[in-house]
Amino acid sequence: MGDQKFQRKRYSTPRHPWEKERIDSERQVVAKYGLKNKRELWKAEAILSSYRAQARTLQAKVRYNDPIAEKQFQLLLKKLDKLSLLSEGATLDDILALNIENILDRRLQTLVYQLNMATTMKQARQLITHGHIKVGDHIVTIPSIAVLKGQEDSITYSEKSPFSDDKHPIRLILAGIQEREDKEEPEKASKGEAQ
Repeated sequence: MGDQKFQRKRYSTPRHPWEKERIDSERQVVAKYGLKNKRELWKAEAILSSYRAQARTLQAKVRYNDPIAEKQFQLLLKKLDKLSLLSEGATLDDILALNIENILDRRLQTLVYQLNMATTMKQARQLITHGHIKVGDHIVTIPSIAVLKGQEDSITYSEKSPFSDDKHPIRLILAGIQEREDKEEPEKASKGEAQ
């Protein structure tokens, strides 16, 4: 038969394209996570719905003490633990309680921003696509890649990147932002204790 000529879609579009509440909520999520377009959000929703569908079918089979279903449940938990979405002692209800933000928080783009390597989510995306970010020993140019549990500490600037220099202007701005946040945290804590 050979290879497929075209790759199939890995997402599905909304059934009703003109719902104001859904459009507004999607717009907020796209802005919060710095996504390129709504297609990236729909791909994350497809991944989430896949995990939830697996959990629902397994929930029905586990009730009847099916040994194969129990094994599949353990494999699903191991996969979600590897992606750092759930811990090892999770249940099927925990899988069903996952939301879209749990999936989007594991993207490389989000982690680069949270590790204070970029000033904005859009800049984090740009750094990744331009080859400035390295995960482990490899330069990664895909912002939507899911970072595994042990790889979070290995996210750094590439040696070839000008951002690897501590005196780069963006690095100085990021250091100033970090110092400001560190000063504000004790002040907020002391205000909370006073009230």
